[in-house]
Amino acid sequence: MTRTRLTVLAATAAFAATGGLITASPASAAAVTCASPVWKAQYFGNSAFSGTPKLTACDSAIAENYGYGDPPGVTLPKDNFSVRWSLTRDFGSGGPFRLAAATQDGMRVYVDGVRKIDLWKNVSVTARKTVDLTVPAGRHTLRVDYVAWTGTANAAFTYAPRTEAAVDKVKPLAPAGFTAAYNRDTGKTTLRWSANKEMDLAGYRVYRRLGTAPWAKVSGASPLTSPTFTDAPPATGQTFLYEVRAVDKAGHESAGSTDATAVTVDRTGPAAPTGLTVTGDAWWATLAWHGAADAAKYEVYAASAASGPYTLLGTTATTSYRTDAPEHTVRHYRVRALDALGNPSAYADVTGDGVDRTPPKSPTSLNSVVRTDYTDVYWQQPDGFYEDFDNGGTYHVYRSPGKTLDPAALTRVTCEHSESDETGTGGVCHDLDMPAGTYVTYAVAAVDPAGNESALSAPLVVRTGDRVAPGPLTGVRATPRADGTLLSWAASTDDDVERYVVWNGTRQADGTVEWLGTSSCWEGTSDPLAVLCGDLPDGETYVYAVVARDRWDNALPPSDPRVPVVEATELDVRPSVTVTRDWHLGSMGYDTLTGSPGVPGPSINWTCDKTPDCDTVAGYRISRWNTATKTYEPLHSGLLPAATRTYTDTTAVRGTTYFYTLEAVRADGSVAGTHPWGCVFQNRV
Repeated sequence: MTRTRLTVLAATAAFAATGGLITASPASAAAVTCASPVWKAQYFGNSAFSGTPKLTACDSAIAENYGYGDPPGVTLPKDNFSVRWSLTRDFGSGGPFRLAAATQDGMRVYVDGVRKIDLWKNVSVTARKTVDLTVPAGRHTLRVDYVAWTGTANAAFTYAPRTEAAVDKVKPLAPAGFTAAYNRDTGKTTLRWSANKEMDLAGYRVYRRLGTAPWAKVSGASPLTSPTFTDAPPATGQTFLYEVRAVDKAGHESAGSTDATAVTVDRTGPAAPTGLTVTGDAWWATLAWHGAADAAKYEVYAASAASGPYTLLGTTATTSYRTDAPEHTVRHYRVRALDALGNPSAYADVTGDGVDRTPPKSPTSLNSVVRTDYTDVYWQQPDGFYEDFDNGGTYHVYRSPGKTLDPAALTRVTCEHSESDETGTGGVCHDLDMPAGTYVTYAVAAVDPAGNESALSAPLVVRTGDRVAPGPLTGVRATPRADGTLLSWAASTDDDVERYVVWNGTRQADGTVEWLGTSSCWEGTSDPLAVLCGDLPDGETYVYAVVARDRWDNALPPSDPRVPVVEATELDVRPSVTVTRDWHLGSMGYDTLTGSPGVPGPSINWTCDKTPDCDTVAGYRISRWNTATKTYEPLHSGLLPAATRTYTDTTAVRGTTYFYTLEAVRADGSVAGTHPWGCVFQNRV
């Protein structure tokens, strides 16, 4: 029987089509290369794979039936020849594989130099063996050694991935070399990547997303069978991310490739405005809507019929638009959004009937002027009300008793004169009907010509006027001190008191009081219920009365029998030594009573303009009465310079009365003139 090499012709044809060669020259055998995953076959004229191969060729598969003859293109011994096939290829992610050998005679199979199948025996029938193993990811070398010893010669070997889902647990490698190219003219993205090396590859899936949103598959239901894809992303001007994943025949999907981006052209308008409303307000219509996220402006249109034609009223960057509109006339409106590139949205539509249902804003800044017989309440006109007011709008003034506005007890006030002030920016109500001597609360509403009334203004609490004087005070006391008589009293219980008035007088021989007036007492800053009265404390006796005066100038007279009267005798703090006043040198100026905040102490100023005597003055001496030593003691060392004309006692303590002497002293020590005076340095409360 002639041996026949069944597959070499197929391999030859395949390589002729692909540029492959079958080389028969032993001298060039070492130079033969076979592109992976094609086998490189070496034929030896012995069974030991020794010496130079008789033939080196490329085989697409190991499936040989030589029978009793030679392979085409080479002459081998009838018996005892050998063939070695080898290849190195990339197995991608690897995984479970099945090796299957069928041979007559011997065959050995190696993976990376490690023997996996051993059928090494001269046999008269075909021997077979199958081995399942896991191939690691990456490149590996397979080698098949075949020996024909005697008889019929045939050899077959296959290796294939196991794709059953129960067996294959290895997912493919992520595709590499992923790129995206966006065409702004067509609006399409062309995606390309390198083909995966896995033998069990079913195809690819392409995913797309915006930002951190979940990935969405865009390549269809079935896996792609070629490493390229064209996508048409939405033309929104946004940046889309892409990735590709490989899928094997067991259904496992790889991790995503590195991301590729495509910046799309923006041909997509914003979402249409929502919630469009129209509100009538006399001869105005106000449109309002909810804006779109990427809208740069809005166009507002109007038409007299729903079918149009529509006229552009204007554009706005806000979500409202005010336009003049005929009263009681149906008008149709539509609004659309435009993005920064001018891409428009769909229209939102609304219809208005021209009826004014919009109440004005509330008046503001209520205040009042209160008198005994009337109360003037005035306010500021609310924004935008001037047109309504000029066309028949008005104000309603309401009042309720007490300090809180009571909606259930409101009374509409009848205002006695015009409800607009002279400037037209506010209003005033002259209320003659308010109850006297009590609290009322006012509120004002604006009313437009259509009768729409605003919400009430913020309330204004008013204490109304009366002609009743506050009642008599209690706790009135008079306490003599070194700086005057301190009058104090308890606060009035009346709620309209504006101030207190202190009267002083003298008791007459018949027991009556001659009231002198209200000008000899001084208020301080810390106690509103006390004053300091009197001049130099010289032991005189006075009668005092304190009355409350309200803001309407009502007050009890001090002679009213209900007014409590107190009597007090001043302290007598005058010096026991009498000083003769003989100052004839010039004028004198000083206060006999002081105590205002910021005054450092009692002071005096003088002139010396009697030339013959003043020319002899060498200086001045200021002395103060010492109650302990009962003498006048100088307040300074030596004499004050002759040019001195003023002096302030900065050592004086408030709440004390002081007595001083000013002496003009000659060079020989004699006194040219003496002036005594006293000053109450009050500690006003």
